[in-house]
Amino acid sequence: MIKVKKHGVILEKTATSFENEGIFNPAIYQDNNTVHVFYRAVRKGNFSCIGYCKLDGPLKVIEKLKEPLLVPETSEEFKGIEDPRITKIEDTYYLTYTAYDGINVFGAYATSTDLKNFEKKGIITPKFTFEEYAALITKNYDQIKKTHYLFYELFSRYKISELMKGKIYVWDKNLAFFPKKIQGKFAVLHRLHPSIQLLCFKDPNELTHSFWEEYISSLGKHIVLLPKLKHENSHIGAGCPPIETKKGWLIIYHAAQATTSGLIYHACAALLDINNPLKVIGRLKQPLFSPTEEYELKGNVNNVVFPTGTALFNDELYIYYGAADSCVAVASLNLNNLLNKLLKQ
Repeated sequence: MIKVKKHGVILEKTATSFENEGIFNPAIYQDNNTVHVFYRAVRKGNFSCIGYCKLDGPLKVIEKLKEPLLVPETSEEFKGIEDPRITKIEDTYYLTYTAYDGINVFGAYATSTDLKNFEKKGIITPKFTFEEYAALITKNYDQIKKTHYLFYELFSRYKISELMKGKIYVWDKNLAFFPKKIQGKFAVLHRLHPSIQLLCFKDPNELTHSFWEEYISSLGKHIVLLPKLKHENSHIGAGCPPIETKKGWLIIYHAAQATTSGLIYHACAALLDINNPLKVIGRLKQPLFSPTEEYELKGNVNNVVFPTGTALFNDELYIYYGAADSCVAVASLNLNNLLNKLLKQ
């Protein structure tokens, strides 16, 4: 077992209007002893935007903006921009987020050179209805059909789009850029239910409708991790941006476990090959940590730990996560111990 220390809640909702329902699921960027936190702020009615605060060291809040840093601006973002992750590639920061219009969910990103001013670049995930996606996914081999097709086929069979009187598109979310290009291409983890996939491209303009048709038709070639363990029996998704280590790419991801009392979200870990992230070197057979504390067990959504960012102080890896879709909490562990454990799996 990996020894994990839970440090408790460092951010929670305030009386301020844009964050009076919750503060959780933060993007984290570390600059020496300073930790920049870009968190999902939710106001009553479940409308989300991105707030910002700064930490001195891993836990101490020293600055917090009184206004949102990023707000919804398009129809696809009507209900909010959610669950950010942030990565620096060369001289540019890439902040990904989920665009939510109240029904549909897409993956989008914005860029910055100073962590203060961000330019939205728009949606980069596919835009297919459930019926269109189901037709594409049937071109995959049997294992992918079994794990991916059934979910979408049910939506198609019962014509959910017609019942909702509008188009419902396949959800693609949990985007996280790798912190450097791999073989000259941007590499991004994302999640088409229920697995984690790898998207690679040289230029976002490549991500056309026809690109995604080919990608989804051969989805098996792009899958990094399939849900296969007991605590992953519903689905998994990319969590924190990948961490480059001498042993490989460390990914901290989330897993949803279906139980008779509802879903339980766990924090999990895997190690990927440094040159080929589709190759899994090691994967913990048990969750890294799970909801055990009151602030993780009870909230806007019960039984949730949802990791979205990390910071490294000496050999201690701090994992920042949303707890019960209500607040930001932090856990830490020894990085070397975790890597050694993964290499033995």
